[in-house]
Amino acid sequence: MIEVVDRVLRWRAEGKRYALATVVAVEGSGPREPGAMMAVNEDGEVVGSVSGGCVEGAVVSEALLRMDAPEPVLRSFGILGTETPRQATTLAFGFSDDEAVAVGLTCGGTFHILVQPEPPSYLDRLAMALREDAPFVIATVYSVSADLDSYFIDENRDVALPTVGSSILILGDGEVLGSLGNADLDRVVARDAAGVLQQAQGTRREYGRRGQARSREVAVVMAVSARPPKMLIFGAVDFSDALAQAAKLLGYHVVVVDARAIFATKERFPRADEVVVAWPNDYLAKWGASLAERDAICILTHDPKFDVPAVEAALATQAGYVGVMGSRRTQADRVNRLVAQGITVEEIRQRVCGPIGLDIGARTPQETAVSILAEIVARRERRRAGSLSESVGPIHSEGAMTW
Repeated sequence: MIEVVDRVLRWRAEGKRYALATVVAVEGSGPREPGAMMAVNEDGEVVGSVSGGCVEGAVVSEALLRMDAPEPVLRSFGILGTETPRQATTLAFGFSDDEAVAVGLTCGGTFHILVQPEPPSYLDRLAMALREDAPFVIATVYSVSADLDSYFIDENRDVALPTVGSSILILGDGEVLGSLGNADLDRVVARDAAGVLQQAQGTRREYGRRGQARSREVAVVMAVSARPPKMLIFGAVDFSDALAQAAKLLGYHVVVVDARAIFATKERFPRADEVVVAWPNDYLAKWGASLAERDAICILTHDPKFDVPAVEAALATQAGYVGVMGSRRTQADRVNRLVAQGITVEEIRQRVCGPIGLDIGARTPQETAVSILAEIVARRERRRAGSLSESVGPIHSEGAMTW
């Protein structure tokens, strides 16, 4: 995203016209998550991506149309939207799996792309937030519809509907930039966005034109940019190095912790973001309060003097995943030790994955890392892991709108 924003700022400084295309909603299977962005300037230069398939060409054509270029042929791509130049529009692409393959997409589904000829005024502040890795939410109006039978018709009578494409940027410190059309709507959406940011999962909401919750005139998508999830790996062993490498592929900020300075070195764990010499329970006493549902704790030690205090401290956090390595016999002994510390068997069963990982027959450290990460994803999505070929129903849950 930062590459797209920087390029748009450069085009603006050069006086070039441009349009911004952003994925604002995905239904079913989609090639990109909401928040994926592409920009096109008047010379036909393109940066970023919104689909990964030949739909890119249709979006480029529509972006050029928004800059008063000759109207392209768009119907063959299934685009639904206005054809008014210099006006933001939301395009809907819907394909079956077979149709998706035919046009170069990886799978079927419907995704909605907002094309704006005049991107928001807060791009400079957005670029700063991206460079600082600061959390934020972008709330964008992607559809409006006057509700003439609305319960709020009298108080809305003199309030105009917002325009498609209007948006506000809500930063983690509460700063709000931009406007959706009126102060009441801005205030309500900014309040909701603060809660969305806390959960680090985007959503779509509908409001009245003044922010009323019981009206559906204004459809808003909230896309989140939050800190990367954190994975704490306790135990400086070979399995930890493999897990650290694999976790980086999923975007985790990886911290390897071990009380033994001779083993906990950056040279042994080059892919970890941090390598800390500390007892697990001491580390969690200091940093555990910052952990949230998106974070994971993996305890890969085999020594009761390390792992039992680590599990006890991990259960005091809000981490969404707590896994601990060891045989079934080791786990049974560990449960007894934890119960002796006052932790209930029910809490252990609900929150502790031990032995750690999915049962895929993993043997090597690398295979074990795959097993652990697969279990983390399955628990996050609340899925009973199994082969897709042996299951029914949707392949994807309603995805988190993050980037």
